[in-house]
Amino acid sequence: MKTKTNQNINVGVDTGKFQLDIYIRPLDIYFTVTNDDKGIKEAVKTIKKYKPERIIIEATGRLEMPFILACAKAKLPFVIANPIHIKRFAGAIGQRAKTDKLDAQLIAHFGEAIRPKLSTLKPENMQAMSDLVARRNQLLTMQTMEKNRLQILPQNLVMTIKPILTAFKNQIEKVENKIAELIEKCPEYQAKSLIVQSMPGIGKIAAASLIGNLPELGYISSKQASALVGVAPISRESGRYKGQRKIQGGRHQVRTVLYMAMMSAMQCNPIFKATYQRLVAAGKPKKVAIIACVRKMIVILNSMLRDGVMWDATTVNN
Repeated sequence: MKTKTNQNINVGVDTGKFQLDIYIRPLDIYFTVTNDDKGIKEAVKTIKKYKPERIIIEATGRLEMPFILACAKAKLPFVIANPIHIKRFAGAIGQRAKTDKLDAQLIAHFGEAIRPKLSTLKPENMQAMSDLVARRNQLLTMQTMEKNRLQILPQNLVMTIKPILTAFKNQIEKVENKIAELIEKCPEYQAKSLIVQSMPGIGKIAAASLIGNLPELGYISSKQASALVGVAPISRESGRYKGQRKIQGGRHQVRTVLYMAMMSAMQCNPIFKATYQRLVAAGKPKKVAIIACVRKMIVILNSMLRDGVMWDATTVNN
């Protein structure tokens, strides 16, 4: 194989929960592997033989992470591509048909034509972020359990819980500081954090929580973003019964952080202040109005990250 050909090889990877569909362009090689350790090891070994210019994998936020970590450890050049950019590319070239193979071909074609910038994320940083966020969530869960016990224990046992709550609070702060430090030293995380924090009301911890707990943000639709945070209203209807629409599911850690961020945003961000006041004036309960503002916040943040733009109040609709 000629060196010149090697320099133009683009590998498209379509990610599924159980399977990876892989297409190597322009060699017209297509194969599938299971999306587990064994399959990923096989895929990396095969891809490495062709010395690709880049491996393009569509971001889902979580499903692609084991494959990306394997590519990074094998020192293979990879790009975590925004699915919306690939969808726009498909529209530009007139591709409408969808199969796993066609998707992998499209992603490889996108890489060859657009030549997106290679990711600089290091595997140890990705793993560290994942571990820190997981640990923070564990501590928050244990903290909540102890707070719940505080409500039911007799007064003479309250003092056995308060020192534990203080310890949890201190450990959560330490983990949050480590997450913030990791973001500061990692250019890709830092770029995301700067965009997110440009919105008045979003601070370092809220930005870190979004980056760590919601890596899909910026790669998904507004509806998907709302559902992942758990602020999309779900209809409760069965036959003649029509219940009040409620939120459910989603990643409660992010929702809690954004709820607290919104309490601040309503004071310093005129867009959310006006939205909240309008909803309350229309008769909405205060908590419902705040959740609606959080939904608006996550939709705007998703579009900001998708387009790589800073907060601009003049482009946000009330």
